[in-house]
Amino acid sequence: QIAMSWLVYRLTGSALILGVVGFSSQFPAFLLSPFAGVFVDRWNRHSILLITQILAMLQAFILAFLVLTHNIAVWHVIVMGIFLGSINSLDIPARQSFVIDMVEKKEALGNAIALNSMMFNMARLIGPSIAGVLIALTGEGMCFLINGVSFLAVIWCLLAMKLKVKEQKTQYKNVLHGLKEGFDYTFGSIPIRFILMLLGVTSFFGTSYIVLMPVYAKEVLGGGAKALGFLMAAVGAGALMGTLYLASRKGILGFSNIIPAASFIFRIGMIIFSFSSVLWASLIILLIIGFGFMVQMAASNTVLQTIVEDDKRGRVMSFY
Repeated sequence: QIAMSWLVYRLTGSALILGVVGFSSQFPAFLLSPFAGVFVDRWNRHSILLITQILAMLQAFILAFLVLTHNIAVWHVIVMGIFLGSINSLDIPARQSFVIDMVEKKEALGNAIALNSMMFNMARLIGPSIAGVLIALTGEGMCFLINGVSFLAVIWCLLAMKLKVKEQKTQYKNVLHGLKEGFDYTFGSIPIRFILMLLGVTSFFGTSYIVLMPVYAKEVLGGGAKALGFLMAAVGAGALMGTLYLASRKGILGFSNIIPAASFIFRIGMIIFSFSSVLWASLIILLIIGFGFMVQMAASNTVLQTIVEDDKRGRVMSFY
């Protein structure tokens, strides 16, 4: 992610193109995820994940080849972003729904989701720092190559899993019928509806700061790839603190207060961040932003996974 955004900004120097690249990787998931959720409830989630991880690995190797042979152009990045976004439209609902298949005791679900988020954010804490140094030393191509190779470990882990075969209970006649059933169930439920609405508002107004971070690192702070890596690592560190906080809790009691409180922390952090022009101050503020956003996301995920019916899980998580 760091290499992708820095590559685009290095090639173009344009905040607009950064937005276009971010859009290209997200928009396919926005369009396709609700339909993908229908298939996640119908097909074997483990098999879906194997296919999506192989395709994502292929995308990473193509990017690495183009950069290392000096044939990369912005349109390549946009096309590869659309390709990855299409893969993620199936991968993310399947992955979110797959958590319940790996956790046998439902009461441990909240801790499992928090642990999953903790691993993710430990990686987000370390990865951007390494990427910043690696880009400065070798360029973006090596980051893409390492990313591609790393998928081999994921694929091996998936193949090594021994899971109980679950009978699919889906009763819908076709994709459109399944989509309508999932939509009615998701937005007919008051807690699910309001959790998703709050997440939608947070994502629409808040998360664009990630796309603009290369511009901020260079134009506002006067730094380079290393500064970008440290800024993103600070977000990861704050998010890691948030997941440790959630992992220490037992059950979902009190999450109805935690979700809006975390959302408020994220918003206040964003307002303060908009006034910062000093690196050390920006890093501290990003800790707060990362904490607020991750607690809201992980707590919302936990509540949804706990209350949703299993045969509709893929469709609800696709809206998520």
